[in-house]
Parts: sequence; C-alpha cells; structure tokens
Amino acid sequence: MATGNLRCVVVAVDGSEESMNALRWALQNLCLRPAGGDAGEAEDEPGSFVVLHVQSPPSIAAGLNPGSIPFGGPSHVEVPAFAAAIEAHQRRITEAIMDHALKICAEKNANVKTQVVVGDPKEMICEVTSNLQADLLVMGCRAYGPIKR
Repeated sequence: MATGNLRCVVVAVDGSEESMNALRWALQNLCLRPAGGDAGEAEDEPGSFVVLHVQSPPSIAAGLNPGSIPFGGPSHVEVPAFAAAIEAHQRRITEAIMDHALKICAEKNANVKTQVVVGDPKEMICEVTSNLQADLLVMGCRAYGPIKR
C-alpha cells in the first residue's frame, strides 16, 4: 500500500506494543509526498511522519492527591513535592516511550518529527491532528473485549 501523496501522517504512541506496531506499520507501508510536492503546489517540503505522545496531566496520572493530612489537617492542600515527583516520573516515562519510538524509526531509516503534549489523550490526539492538518492518523488497538469496551 503506497500513496506517495501524504503530506503529514501522525502516529500516536503510548508505550504499548500495539502503538509501536502501528508505528512500524506506518513507516513500512505509507509513502509520503516527496520534496517538491505535486506540480501545482507551491510547497517544496516533503511529507513527514509526526510521532505524537500525549502525557496525562499530573492530577490524572496521580489519580488523587496523596490524601488528607491525618488527624484534622486540611484536605484541600496540594503537596508540592508529590506533584513534582509525579511530573518527574511522567517525564521519565515519556522519554522512555519516545526513545523506543525513535529507535523503531532509526531501524527503518525514517526521519520523523516528534511532539509531546499534555492533556486528555482522546482530546489532544484529535486537536494535534487537526492543527497539523494531517492527512492520516495512525494508532494502535487496545483490543478491549466487549465487556471492557
């Protein structure tokens, strides 16, 4: 399967093997527009793959605050060290995911752009794909069963 006319392909990765397989599939099966574009286009840039990772906001990643301070302490106070630790942990996870994705790209001799955004994955994947005016979005499959779905 080769089209050769794709200007921008976004591949969303989340660290799962399914998303990495989707990245491999895209790199192997999709042909981007070559430099110079079509005869009628003024754009000279070749097509590009964008490897996208959406990092959950720290509050979502933590699930909850560490909890209220026992024995009558305030329950609405956020613990800065806890939030900083969650953010640092998320950065390490994101770096590992992107390193894995970039190794796959290097194996395929693919030059890709990367983008990391923070937010709800469903919303952010759609927003970034729209903002980039991507021709195609490639994602893995979680293979949820009918009960989980």
